Amino acid sequence: MAKVVELNGMTIKVIDSQEKDAFLTQDDKDMDIRAIEAVRAALNKAKICGKPIARYDTVTHRAYIENADGTIRMVK
Repeated sequence: MAKVVELNGMTIKVIDSQEKDAFLTQDDKDMDIRAIEAVRAALNKAKICGKPIARYDTVTHRAYIENADGTIRMVK
């Protein structure tokens, strides 16, 4: 079921992944795929360059920094 969110006076409709065929055009789906691949490429580039990556743990609901060597530092 689609959820409507009010944010800074704007109405945003958030759709469930099972409903995306009813709401998204093929161009929208293609753009989503390109955006996901762009983020994946940026994360790989940061890892190769030895830069830390900010991540979010959905289990503990905490942000953390993952260094290129694989060590994790929790954010306060």
